[in-house]
Amino acid sequence: MALLRSWVESANAPEGSFPLNNLPYGVFSRPGEEPRCGVAIGDFVLDLAACEDAGLVDLPGAPLLDVPFWNEVMEAGPEVWAQLRARLTALLAEGAAERDEVARHLVPLAEAEMHLPFLVAEYTDFYAGKHHAFNVGSMFRDPANALPPNWLHIPIGYNGRASSIVVSGEDVRRPWGQLKSPEHQMPIFAPSRRFDFELEMGAVVGTPSEGMVSVAEADRMIFGYVLLNDWSARDIQAWEYQPLGPFQAKATATTISPWIVTAAALEPFRVSTPEREVPLLPHLQEPGPMLYDIQLEVGLTPKGGTETIISRTNYREMYYSAAQQLCHHTTSGCPMSAGDLLGSGTISGPQRENRGSMLELSWGGKEPMEIAGGTRSFLEDGDLLVMRGFAQGAGYRIGFGDCAGRVIPAHAAPAGAGR
Repeated sequence: MALLRSWVESANAPEGSFPLNNLPYGVFSRPGEEPRCGVAIGDFVLDLAACEDAGLVDLPGAPLLDVPFWNEVMEAGPEVWAQLRARLTALLAEGAAERDEVARHLVPLAEAEMHLPFLVAEYTDFYAGKHHAFNVGSMFRDPANALPPNWLHIPIGYNGRASSIVVSGEDVRRPWGQLKSPEHQMPIFAPSRRFDFELEMGAVVGTPSEGMVSVAEADRMIFGYVLLNDWSARDIQAWEYQPLGPFQAKATATTISPWIVTAAALEPFRVSTPEREVPLLPHLQEPGPMLYDIQLEVGLTPKGGTETIISRTNYREMYYSAAQQLCHHTTSGCPMSAGDLLGSGTISGPQRENRGSMLELSWGGKEPMEIAGGTRSFLEDGDLLVMRGFAQGAGYRIGFGDCAGRVIPAHAAPAGAGR
């Protein structure tokens, strides 16, 4: 698909994030105003609450855009999603008759404060990237037994904390927890010393389900995608994860990018999942390409320093797609809700520079990596992590906006912590 030209000139820049082909949805505010729904176009955000109020956007069941979250639009279903996208494309396309009316409701992105774009109903994180799973298994077991026996048959996941989801730009405080080194008999209670990031994509469920859905049905249920950083305390995780898996190690925060890039915008970038080492059971087999060609990178900037790009990879490296993860989630009869968030699992590639976590990049701390002005094994206080991603089209990009967070020091010791 070629670039769709807009009368908003900045939307036509080849390396911009928000062309007319994209139209991602977010929630923004200006100083002294309440948050409201908007759509990014070039260097602006279009105030959709104002457009709806002015009659420029009229959806079935309106008003749907008078609240500071996208859940009501999601719950309206795929036909309404398509109608809204078509109407916005018409309003913002080169030569649009309503240009002057629409222009009144454009706000410079530089003046907009971004908020969580939807109410997170539930959060599930998966472990569905094979390169990551193989690296971690090789570190803690051995390459011959890196993947657990079930890994090639089901997308492994765990239920996380919806309450800990934060939007890009919010600081992330280093967590306290129980830590135990192999050479010590007893654990200690202390701030995490091996704090980490995980480069992921998040799938936003738009329509609810009752009972099991197929992979094809699951694919149609997904409203859109965000970049996702599943912050992880590796030392807390190492002590707690057996026998029931991650708990406090993953409960500190999960940062998402502020814009929901719709599945419709990503449609031209579909790619197939990798060739299977063993056949999947029929209910998990894909009816067609289920991943997307999305280029990803991670930048680390130490306090007072300059940024180093520490990882570059691609979402197409995943072994299981979001649709397969969603299908698997429903096999027990588990109901899914509008606003459910599914983390893809860490997205790593085959080379060291493609690894999507500090755990892998420093190989468990044994091989510190070089950054501008020093080295890192795990994250230090003051470090700023920024994830970026885009799908490359013919003369345009589908961008997600930054997924950024700075690590700040742990709180002072809680009362009685030293006893």
